[in-house]
Amino acid sequence: MVERRPYRTIWQDFDDIMAEMESRFQSLIGGLGARGEEFRGRMLPAVRGDLRVDVRDHEDEVIVVADLPGVQKEDVHARLLDPRRLEISSRRHAEAEETREDYYMRERIYGSMSRVVVLPAEVTEEGTRATFKNGVLEVRLRKAPTEAGTTIPIE
Repeated sequence: MVERRPYRTIWQDFDDIMAEMESRFQSLIGGLGARGEEFRGRMLPAVRGDLRVDVRDHEDEVIVVADLPGVQKEDVHARLLDPRRLEISSRRHAEAEETREDYYMRERIYGSMSRVVVLPAEVTEEGTRATFKNGVLEVRLRKAPTEAGTTIPIE
C-alpha cells in the first residue's frame, strides 16, 4: 500500500501505485515458469505503455503491425532473431526548442524502445517486406514451409 506524504502530487502517488502493481505482476508471473516468461513478454509492454503491436497469423504469412508515433523512418529497425522471434526497435527524439520550465504536464516518452515479438508460426527471411507510413510499421513475414510427414525408405 502506498503511504500518502505531504507535498506530493497525486501523479507521484499514481506512479508509486503503478510501480507496486508491476512488482506484484512480476512476482505472479515468476511463479509460472517458462509459460510465465512468454506471458510477461506479451503483456508487460502493453501494461507499461511501451511499443504496442498486433500480430496476425494470416494464411501463408505472419503480419506484425506496430504503432510508433513521432518516430522517423530512419530511426526504426526490425530484425528477425530466429524463426519465431522478431525484434522491433526505434528511437524518438525530443524537439530541441522545448524548455522544461513552462510544462504543466509532460507524459510523452522520448528515447529508445525495443520489443521482441513472439511469432505464432516459424517464418523465413525470404520474401520479408516492411513498410512504415504515418507512424505505423508493418512487417510481413513468410511462413517457413513445413513438410507433412516423413518419407520412409523401403528395403
